[in-house]
Amino acid sequence: MRMRFRSLESRIVTLFLVLVVAVQLIGLLVIQRGIDNNARLAISSELNNGSKVFHRLLDQNAQSLRFGARLLARDTAFVAAIGNNDESDRATIESALVNSGRRIKAALTMLVSSERKISVSTNNSQAAALEKQVASMLDAAEASDGANGIAIVDHRPYQIVVMPVKAPITIGWIVMTFPIDRQLATDMREVSSLDTTVLTRDPQGKWLAVGSTFNGPTAQTVVDQLQALSTAPTGPFDLMLEAGQYSARLLAIGQYGDQTANVLLARSIDEATAEYSRLERWLIGLTLGGIFLSALAIVFTAKRIAQPISELADTARRLEQGDYKGQIDTSREDEIGALAHAFDSMREGIAKREQEIRRLAYWDTLTNLPNRAQFVLLLDDALAEAAKREESVFVLMMDLDRFKHVNDVMGHSFGDALLRQVAGRLQLLLANRRQSSAQVARLGGDEFAVLLPDSDLDSAQRMAAEILQALETPLSLEDQMVDIGAGLGIAGYPEHGNHGEALLSMAEVAMYAAKQRNDGAVVYDAAMDKSSEKSLSLLTELRNAIERNEFRLHVQPKIMLDTGKVVGMESLVRWVHPERGNVFPDEFIPFAEQTGFIRVLTRWVMEKSAELCHELAAKGYPLKVSVNLSTRDLLDQDLPAKFAETLARHKLAPSSFCLEITESAIMDDPVRAQNTLERLSAMGVDLSIDDFGTGYSSLAYLKRLPVNELKIDKSFVLNMENDVGDTKIVRSTIDLGHNMGLRVVAEGIESEAVWRLLAELGCDQGQGYFMSRPIPGDQLIAWLEKWRAPIAIPAPDYSEVEMGS
Repeated sequence: MRMRFRSLESRIVTLFLVLVVAVQLIGLLVIQRGIDNNARLAISSELNNGSKVFHRLLDQNAQSLRFGARLLARDTAFVAAIGNNDESDRATIESALVNSGRRIKAALTMLVSSERKISVSTNNSQAAALEKQVASMLDAAEASDGANGIAIVDHRPYQIVVMPVKAPITIGWIVMTFPIDRQLATDMREVSSLDTTVLTRDPQGKWLAVGSTFNGPTAQTVVDQLQALSTAPTGPFDLMLEAGQYSARLLAIGQYGDQTANVLLARSIDEATAEYSRLERWLIGLTLGGIFLSALAIVFTAKRIAQPISELADTARRLEQGDYKGQIDTSREDEIGALAHAFDSMREGIAKREQEIRRLAYWDTLTNLPNRAQFVLLLDDALAEAAKREESVFVLMMDLDRFKHVNDVMGHSFGDALLRQVAGRLQLLLANRRQSSAQVARLGGDEFAVLLPDSDLDSAQRMAAEILQALETPLSLEDQMVDIGAGLGIAGYPEHGNHGEALLSMAEVAMYAAKQRNDGAVVYDAAMDKSSEKSLSLLTELRNAIERNEFRLHVQPKIMLDTGKVVGMESLVRWVHPERGNVFPDEFIPFAEQTGFIRVLTRWVMEKSAELCHELAAKGYPLKVSVNLSTRDLLDQDLPAKFAETLARHKLAPSSFCLEITESAIMDDPVRAQNTLERLSAMGVDLSIDDFGTGYSSLAYLKRLPVNELKIDKSFVLNMENDVGDTKIVRSTIDLGHNMGLRVVAEGIESEAVWRLLAELGCDQGQGYFMSRPIPGDQLIAWLEKWRAPIAIPAPDYSEVEMGS
């Protein structure tokens, strides 16, 4: 035996056996280490990709919140409710916030006023906790048309989005939050197959699990092991859990004060290497079955194992770099094939989600046109190209006229269809002009923009004229013909600016100037910005004037011309500015009408007039008070209800008031105006047509209005005694009013001769400087006690008047 063992053959056999076994063992160790390294590499890649996927999920949620907030911020009814600054609109605002938040599953929705105070919230306690964080984001949100971040309330992280509400200036901010909890962790698990735990860490270093795909005890084990670490790990680390060993990565997603929000992504090492362990046992069996075959099988198997794993690792690296185009071999039917198939599915899913996110970020879903973000990118590219070639670029921005009325009367679905038709008409116009490089976009609401590369001012103005002409043709929708125009602003490079956002802002300023002037298309001028700043300052001062009680109520008596008896008064508003002194109504009333502040001013005048009317009646002077209504007041469908509340509060009968409306205010929207007037008339309020004879309304329409009084414009009264033509107009107006069963009031009486002439013509009442200038309301009683009418006012002799004609 000893000789036999010492034989060359035995030694060779033994040597080969030992060498083969040693090589096999070493090979097994090397393969095992390679498998472990590759598995670790794949897990590391999964964790790296998982961190990117999670951030994309956060970004997607932020985009959803911003999109929902932006829709609400640009909702015209919502903006109007905020702009009214009225307590009665609070319910509307709250309802809009609740509905918008519910639609996108926001945990909190609130409104921050222009004074940067939380005015409305769907969760007061959470809103109070977020107030400081929100305040720090307001400036960034206003500068960038929205901002988002991470906040922690009661040890729970939230995504927070702040969106400015502009009309066109910022009148508030919408704030929405989205909980980062188990639902997001579950979504992450479905997308990446990684176990996900959302954690917060308080200032004392204590970890808390907010949501996890692990069960309760396992999630607590994760927290305990993190708590045992002296510092938060910055790279991959291992966790020992009940289900086995995991490789994990901790991501910091936000910090709020001394608290931090984190996400832990974990991958089971045992699951990742399970198929490799079975292969190892198979290799050992082959080694015992035959040394040579085992050696060959080891080499063959090592190649068979290592190659697909390397390919998957390469794929993971490409995914990490954002390359989703590479193909993955999924033809194998074993576990590695399943892993490859999972990689391929993950690649396609991530690519589709990124494509959808990009579409939502850069395209308007209603009209399928580029949105504002995409338009700015196109504009910046055009500016860069124009700078190289020394060419010009022009931007046209337009805002549709009367679109809000269409939305209010016909509904939002009708308005959406109208916007789609306008978009189609603009695209057709550019196609017919063969403007291949021109681009139309919808910026939001009813605002559109057109980019004209390699153009000049004349071409831009011609294009603007063609657009306005195209929009003049009525649109046919649902058997309805809609007339719609636009205000259009023009700005160009290099004449006005060299940056995309700046150029767009200049075009917007010019557009608002066009709408104010009713001038079609207007080219930007630097002076317009100064005017915008002045308007903004004036609006702020008007709001402060209400709060600081700077407005004063003045009245002008209305007198019976045949008896000289005082029967009424017209309420007028005066502004006593602390620095500029008395501000004339002509300086602020038109601006208040343009901005919508006139509604606030009208409510103030009604309230003060009702107080004075009640005081006069109590002292034996039952006078009918006249208050002027503006166009915006007539379009306010809540006006009758608000007026009824004022009357009830001061215990006044509706007949105590006469509401005056100009012809132009009525004709701006006849249907809605008549609806409002009929409701007011049904209450018992007298209605008067002010400045009669200066408008363009038809008598056929006026006779259908429920009015009680005509007021002859002072331009016909002032010079009656010297101008026969004016006298004829006044006489005809008086006859017309009487034939329609209306009383007739003349304003602008500045002499006794005019008084007597009007009395002879049969005019019922009058007011003017001859009787009294407008005086402060608190001085009216003293004036009434001193008033003496001109004596011996003759009864009217209509026959002489007719003969003198």
